[in-house]
Amino acid sequence: MNFDNPSNRALLATVVGAALAAGLGFFLHAFSVGHALVNHSYDLLLVARGEIPAREAAVVNLDEISHDVLKQPLNAPWDRRLHARLIERLTAAGAKAIVFDVVFNEPNPAADEILARAMKAHGRVILAADNVRVGPKENKILRPADLLLDNVAGMGSTEVTPGRDLIVREHTPEDQLPSLSWAAAEALEAASTRNEAARAARRWVNYYGPPDFLPWRSYHEALDPARVGDEFFRGKVVVVGARILTKFAGDRKDEFRNPFTFWRTEAMSASAGGGMFISGVEIQATMLLNLLRGDWLTRLPLTSERLVVLCLGAFLGAGLMRFRPVPATGLALAALVLAALGSHWLLGARLVWFPWLIVVAQILLALFCSVLFNSVQLYVQKRMYEQSLSLYLPPKLVQKFSSNRELLKPGAEEQTISILFTDIADFTALSQALTSEELAKLMNQYFHIAVSECIHKTDGTVVKYIGDAIFAFWNEPEPQPDHALRACQAALHFRDQGAREINGRHLRTRLGIHTGKAHVGNFGSTERVDYTALGESVNLASRLEGLNKYLGTDCVMSGETKAGIGDQLLTRPLGQFQLKGFEKPLEVHELVGWPAETEATRPWREAFAEALGNYQQRNPEFAEMGFRRVLELRPDDGPAKFYIERIAEVAAQALPGEWATHTVLREK
Repeated sequence: MNFDNPSNRALLATVVGAALAAGLGFFLHAFSVGHALVNHSYDLLLVARGEIPAREAAVVNLDEISHDVLKQPLNAPWDRRLHARLIERLTAAGAKAIVFDVVFNEPNPAADEILARAMKAHGRVILAADNVRVGPKENKILRPADLLLDNVAGMGSTEVTPGRDLIVREHTPEDQLPSLSWAAAEALEAASTRNEAARAARRWVNYYGPPDFLPWRSYHEALDPARVGDEFFRGKVVVVGARILTKFAGDRKDEFRNPFTFWRTEAMSASAGGGMFISGVEIQATMLLNLLRGDWLTRLPLTSERLVVLCLGAFLGAGLMRFRPVPATGLALAALVLAALGSHWLLGARLVWFPWLIVVAQILLALFCSVLFNSVQLYVQKRMYEQSLSLYLPPKLVQKFSSNRELLKPGAEEQTISILFTDIADFTALSQALTSEELAKLMNQYFHIAVSECIHKTDGTVVKYIGDAIFAFWNEPEPQPDHALRACQAALHFRDQGAREINGRHLRTRLGIHTGKAHVGNFGSTERVDYTALGESVNLASRLEGLNKYLGTDCVMSGETKAGIGDQLLTRPLGQFQLKGFEKPLEVHELVGWPAETEATRPWREAFAEALGNYQQRNPEFAEMGFRRVLELRPDDGPAKFYIERIAEVAAQALPGEWATHTVLREK
């Protein structure tokens, strides 16, 4: 696979993104490192769903205030005659069933007989047993006294399995001994207990609210009809258990965290009217209500859930990699919302909870990979674009236009520009005298100087290299009101650089400048475009550069360019020339030098101007005298030599009185 191809790189990135997101999902789902995300998925779903009314059960707490009021010791089991009184009170109030989350495993014959009669009189009292580990793989079941067992409607284990964060999320499995909640539901003939699949299945606790959400009263209050009316217990299942941090009161230590308070501080819980912890008795009541209502929570089968995680990860990883950072972030946010809403709907409509935070982690990883890949890709593209622009534009314009991709779009517009063509004098002979390596070294250094110290120095745009020639223009892509002056200044820099040795050689550059309209933009095929200028003005600038060979000059310009610079630089008129391919004569000027050279060049410039005036007034004799005067002042003056030869040609011909004073060139 060719990774220089953007499509291939995008395909590879898509595959890698899909693999990473799917792999992360599998890793978090299959190993313990992801358990926190799984658990928090459960917690947040319940919190987001909110509280659900649950009035079918009531809780009676053996709390510390009841210990004090009823004078029961904190370090010993309660007097069972009090439990008998409570059963009688609840029987009179019409309680539907009574569930004790208290283990009566130590026989107390006198009190047990009273308690047994009260249980028998009610008919639906369910007692608790306890599993005590006595070995590495062995448990001992602590059952209620036989006298009590003979008079109960059911017995179940009080065992609950909290996670490391002390939240009980799953119903107790129905193994050796049915759970207390299952035994109570069975005694109440709940439909769920007749379903063997429900008994064998894993069930998750559907918490209806925060701690103390279920209706509750203290034990000592429940004994007193004057304090708690019968209507509080009538028709309800009453669950009785400890609500203190002790090892007695039934030998329990039942304080756990609740999903609704896991995210709260103690102050927040207090302001909400509850505590930070939920008692074991309220958890038992909640699990019992789940069975009675049939609204416990489930999960998808492990294989199905893992397959969903893998597929979602692959889809998200592959999808987000195809988008740039901003749209990828928007899509990731949308995916987060969909994951949360979908899981929320699944919980509310199907009582199924899904570890959606794993999907959130996959989305975040996919987004990170997408942003990283596309940012690197954009950075590389920008650097390549800047590198391409640096071939044409000076550094300060590269920075300005590097974020403007309009320059890359096909199309053009007509614009007035100043165009420069260059050519190295006697290049053919020079190239034949050098080896390829020597020539390459020489030209690379020449082009570097020409671009950086001449064209880019005046903010010109290099269009292309044509052999030893350079094509450049000004006033595009950035407007430059003084573009003609900039082009001429660049030409003078070329002249000044000619005095420098490049690899031991002096290279003389000839230049032609014209200012006029041209079509500027991107031209080419669908696979390659060039930022360039096309039109008659471009051809004219090229012809002007070629005119230097005839005139013996270094830089000539059109009258339009001269008009653009005014008197800001030294120039001299060279007359009118009809260049090859053009029908009309063109006014041509030579770029002489900087303003500081005015006085040094004034004598021969003025002499040349006078001689040229005589020539244009058709006074060849006086013109020739004038041009020879120029050669006395400047022996190597090319234009003076050119016109002396031109006058000789005119004298040899029988010309009419109004003969044309402009020069017609038949060659480039």
